[in-house]
This record gives sequence, C-alpha cells and structure tokens, in this order.
Amino acid sequence: MVSESLSSVDLARLQFALTALYHFIFVPLTLGLSMMMGIMETVYVMTKRSIWLEMTKFWGILFGINFAMGVATGLTMEFQFGTNWAYYSHYVGDVFGVPLAIEGLMAFFLEATFVGLFFFGWNKISNLQHLIVTWLVALGSSLSALWILIANGWMQHPVGSYFNFETMRMEVKSFAEVMLNPVAQAKFVHTISAGYVTGAIFVLAISSYYLLRGRNIEFAKRSFAVAAAFGLASALSVVVLGDESGYVDGQNQKMKLAAIEAMWETEPAPAGFTLFGIPDLQAHKTNYEIKVPFMLGLIATRSFDEEILGIDQLVGIAKNRIESGIQAYSSLEILKKNPDDQAARAQFDEHSQDLGYALLLKPFVSDVVSATQEQIQQAADSTIPNVPVLFWSFRVMVGIGFFMILLFAAAFYLSSLKRETKPWFLRIALWSLPLPWISCELGWVVAEHGRQPWAIDGVLPTHLGASALPASHVWISLTGFTVFYTALAIVEVYLMIKYIRSGPDNFMHRNAIEGV
Repeated sequence: MVSESLSSVDLARLQFALTALYHFIFVPLTLGLSMMMGIMETVYVMTKRSIWLEMTKFWGILFGINFAMGVATGLTMEFQFGTNWAYYSHYVGDVFGVPLAIEGLMAFFLEATFVGLFFFGWNKISNLQHLIVTWLVALGSSLSALWILIANGWMQHPVGSYFNFETMRMEVKSFAEVMLNPVAQAKFVHTISAGYVTGAIFVLAISSYYLLRGRNIEFAKRSFAVAAAFGLASALSVVVLGDESGYVDGQNQKMKLAAIEAMWETEPAPAGFTLFGIPDLQAHKTNYEIKVPFMLGLIATRSFDEEILGIDQLVGIAKNRIESGIQAYSSLEILKKNPDDQAARAQFDEHSQDLGYALLLKPFVSDVVSATQEQIQQAADSTIPNVPVLFWSFRVMVGIGFFMILLFAAAFYLSSLKRETKPWFLRIALWSLPLPWISCELGWVVAEHGRQPWAIDGVLPTHLGASALPASHVWISLTGFTVFYTALAIVEVYLMIKYIRSGPDNFMHRNAIEGV
C-alpha cells in the first residue's frame, strides 16, 4: 500500500512536470512576440511604411500558431489540480484558486478576445484602433503571466493566509499580501524578461536565416534590428531582475538558495559565489570549487555582515520546527474533538506556523505525535532538495543568460553599423535559437525542484497533496498526455517551418489575393 501510494505521487509529479515544462515552451515566445509585434506596428502607424505592416503580419501569424498551442497545453495542465492533486486543491484552493480564477476571467479572455481582433480586424478598424488591439494582446499576455506567477509565488512563499482548524483548510487572510508577495513580484518581472529574450532570439534567428539565404533582405534587416535592440535591453533586464530574485530567495527560501550553491556549512559573511564545483552528497562538501569572493553574500543579503545559512544548519532549524509542529498537531487532534478546549487552542496558536513541518513525518511514522528522534531527523533531512540538479541547472541557466547578452550586444553593434549580413554571426545567431528555451526550462526546474519536499513551502508536503489514485490510473493519463503533446509538437514544428520557409513575400502575396 505504501509503495503504491509513493508511486502514484511520483507519477503525478512526473506528469505535472512534463505538462508544465511543455506548456512553458510556448509561454515565453507568446510574451516576447506580442511585445515585438506592438513595437513593429507602432512604427508602421507612425511612418505608414508598408514593410512594417508586413513585418507585423508575418510575425503575427507565427505568434498565432504559438498562442494556439499554448492555450491547448495550458488548459489541460490546470485540470490536473482536480484529478491528480485533489487534496492539494481542497487544502489550499481558497487561496490558490483566486489568482487562477482571475487569470482566466481577466487576462486569458482579454488576450483571447483581442487575438481574434488582431487577425480579423485589419480591414475593419482603423490603423490606430488596430494598434491598440495589438498592445492589448501584449498586455493580456503579461497579465496572464502575472496572475499565474502570483499563484506560483504563493506556493513558494505563502503569505496572506492562515490555517483554519475548524475547516481544516488554508484560507485567505489578506488578498493584498497574496497579490503583493515579494516572491511573486520578483518571479513575474524575471519571467517576462526571459520571455522577451526568447521572442527576440526567435526573430533574430529567423531573420538571420533569411539573410544567410539572401532573401527578404529589407524585411530581415529591420526585424534583425528590432530584435537586437529589444533583445539586448531584455537580456540585461534578466540579469538585473535575476539579482532581485536571488535577494528574495535569500530572505524567504533559504534552503533553496543553499542547495543552489551546494553550501553545506554556513560561511563567514559575505559568502562567495561558486562558479564551478562538484557537489559531494556523501561528504557534504563541494570539490574543486572556483569561487568569486563576497558575490553571493552581496546578492542574497545586500550586506557585508549577514550570514547565509548552510544546508546542515537549515536542517537543524527544520528539526526544531518539526518538534514545534508536533505540538501543533497534537493540539489540533484535541481541537477536532473539542473545539472549545482553550488550553489546546492556546498551544495550537503558539505552534500553528510549524504545523506543516509536522506533516513531513507522515512517510516515516503513522502517528506523528509518537515520532522518535530518529524519525524526526529523517523528516528534517527530507527538506534537502536535489542539490546536484539545482546546482547545475542554475549555472547552465546563468551561463546562457550571459551568452545572450553578448549575442545581442554583438547583433546591436553590427546592426548599428549596417553590417548585420556577416555570415559567421548569422550562423551563430541561428544556432543559438534553442538556448533561451533551455534557460527558461532550467529556471522552472530551479524554482520548482528547489521548493521540494513542499507543495506549499512550509505548509503542505508534496506527498500529501496528491489524489488517492492507483498508480495504473496515473500511468494512463500520463501516457495520454505524452501522446497528445507529442502530436501537438509535431503540428507546431510543421506549421512553423512551413510559414518560415514560405517567407513573408509569399505570405503577403497570398493575403493580397485573399483581400486580407
């Protein structure tokens, strides 16, 4: 029975990870292309030059293909909260469901409505009105990301809520705190900047493809210039806003930060940043370290004298919180039988912030209150996420980020000098197309894997959030999603390649014949 339960949880996690990572292939490109379409159409409205209209329409059709795929994958992903994660939805739905509902009612419908107007309104509304529509598409994309990241930010740092022992659920205490959560805000600006980089590299790479083949030269040069300038600003923003994310993690997600750095012991302040190393899980150290002195301390604490706690010290803190949580759990058992017991109520109020830590004991002991010191230590050790995965994912992500700055800086320089047709650079730009997606996906690996073993940090362990389903049922849905998403990937790649190879000249010729 225990083996089957654990298997079901693992499969549910795998399914959600696959669907989330697949969905996020489309999200960054939607964010980036919608902004660049707005920039291109703004230039068209200001200059009346038809080439900018051609650019807006061509990149718009690629945006439309990507947007449709993003919708198809996003809707199925959210259904999993009610199927594979039923107890999660019950336990935190009052809080988590609010930003998701707002995202659907406000942002998604706004975006979907104006996407339709973007494609079918060219000859039905004025140029200025259509420009407003295009920018509303971009606004809808950003608002959609905002509310999703507010929900995700609450999972990382659950503010503005409390546990109601009468309903046995988390409930909203302050929606303003949920909405203005510093983790959510840092994730939002960092994520949309990464999306802008993705859109920029997409336009830069496809423009380089046309320039290498000597076709659509004027179209490609202008698209190249817009992508270079927009991409450089966005890539620089990613680094600056990433620094803010590091500071927020240092304040609110200390175990994640320590695991990213594979920092087992607390270092004297200010701590150094490890450029390279080999984490050794057995010895609790990092071999062959190459460090930048003071850098991590300055990023994570913005000071020279504040320490960053190591993994071993944080495990000790978790152990203390588990012991405190046991008292909350014990008093909760009394309150479930007698809600008027004032002594139990006082004890629960004193220790309620650590109730989630007591729930970490569930895989190790059937009766939480009777847990031994050995079992408490096991639960405390379980708060350590997968250190090598976080360590390397973060460094590859950061490495790609700095490469993007160099790439866009070179593109901007060459574009300014009207020397963007250099074959060597065009090939580099073209072959760099997958890099922002790799970086974005690794960013989500860091964000989500770094939160483990929590579904809601400090509140609900992941293993308790899953539905009570047989593993065979999850296998069926996992297989179905894999087949469905594979089919969507084939369609996406086919349509993108078809329209890119056809090129803007053939696309505009067909539109002229059809009267679009």
